[in-house]
Amino acid sequence: MSSRLPAQGAAASDSARRLSRRRLLRHTMAAAGGLLAAGPLSGCASPASASGASSLSVWDLFQGGDGMLMDEMIEAVSQGAGGAGGFEVDRTILDWGPSYYTKLAMSAAGGRASDVAAMHLSRLAGYAPGGLVDPFDLDLLAEFGVTSEDFTPAVWSRTRHEGTVYAIPLDVHPFIVFYDKKAAARAGLLTTGGELAPMGSPEALLEAGKALAEATGEAGILFGHVTDTAQNWRLFAGLYAQTGAEFALPDGGPPEIDVDAAVRVVTLMTRLFDGRTNPNNLDYNGALAAFTSGRGGMAMLGEWELPTLKKSGIDLGAAPFPQVFDEPAVYTDSHSFVLPHQDSPDPDRRREAHRYVAETLKQSLTWASAGHIPAYQPVLAEPEYAALDPQSSYADAAKVAVLDPPNWFAGAGSNFQNRMCQPLQSALLGNTTAEKAVRQMIREADTLLRQPNPVA
Repeated sequence: MSSRLPAQGAAASDSARRLSRRRLLRHTMAAAGGLLAAGPLSGCASPASASGASSLSVWDLFQGGDGMLMDEMIEAVSQGAGGAGGFEVDRTILDWGPSYYTKLAMSAAGGRASDVAAMHLSRLAGYAPGGLVDPFDLDLLAEFGVTSEDFTPAVWSRTRHEGTVYAIPLDVHPFIVFYDKKAAARAGLLTTGGELAPMGSPEALLEAGKALAEATGEAGILFGHVTDTAQNWRLFAGLYAQTGAEFALPDGGPPEIDVDAAVRVVTLMTRLFDGRTNPNNLDYNGALAAFTSGRGGMAMLGEWELPTLKKSGIDLGAAPFPQVFDEPAVYTDSHSFVLPHQDSPDPDRRREAHRYVAETLKQSLTWASAGHIPAYQPVLAEPEYAALDPQSSYADAAKVAVLDPPNWFAGAGSNFQNRMCQPLQSALLGNTTAEKAVRQMIREADTLLRQPNPVA
């Protein structure tokens, strides 16, 4: 999803690791051969063909804890959970990052891709316009019990290109706040029900940092951003969306950015992380370690850190990122299912791909155990989800989800995020002003907009 994938680590099982390595080698070699023979975007060998016609081929990037949960979900749908017929699934696990999206594009460009693949929703704009993913048949999905009404409008609106749906969200993974409940209580920041109280203004957020610092005797709010390729962008993008201003990246440029709103946001970021009440020079792991060791009362992190934080022994609370400007908004992304382009898809296999997506969505209570918010809303209504603590406390973040502006070069793990982070890092470290940082962000965005889309 980003510079830091949720719960990276060892693969789910020895057999899954062995299969994954063999498949990864097979696809990497095929991709390399295609590049030598025909230039960029040549096709890979078809996983479906290599695995036999009876296997539904699935590509994803879920490793570590997420990989094990996906194994569990696939096992459930393979065995026909919920009364549906089972599947024979050939799962290929690829490394997260630009290489994953390159391999996905290459296989799709050749029209010999997997039946289903995972994709960050923020990357869809780089694939749908060029025909690298095929549209979903919504009538067919509805036949298997999944409709557009099962998703929040904020997320569903990003599944379409020119009115056609090309992605089905599995989850919403937002940038949120975790807090030490005991420290927050001493700081007077909790409601009578024990939840984080609304803030409502930049000044309230600044005061919360001071109160938490006093309550812990150390730092108030922790945020790791130094040398990170996404963190500063996540914080900026969520706060900027709260101002109600538009951040758009129209093809050819120039970028459409409200300079005054952007400067307000960067100014708040520099005031919040002033190097005194709240450290301004932490990297990602440093902030995570400080919070888990009790050296701060709150941390701004992705929800994917929940499994790590729950092991720390902190009396852990979590909440959607606080609204401090005019509108509620939380920066997010979404792991989604796509149908990589195939030149002549078999109708029966394509039907099974739709059924697989629908049945996997219905298993997403399992996915929620890692902290991800299920995109499939009926799962949120289940008593078992309401009992998840603190997951259910930030579920409303999905209703006000904000993703990267749609363009081929933006999205999870992109150079766009990295180039936005660099001037923001300079501002937080005190090496430049908020105004100069925003001007540099605009120049960087304009440079990217002038580059041709390589997969258009």
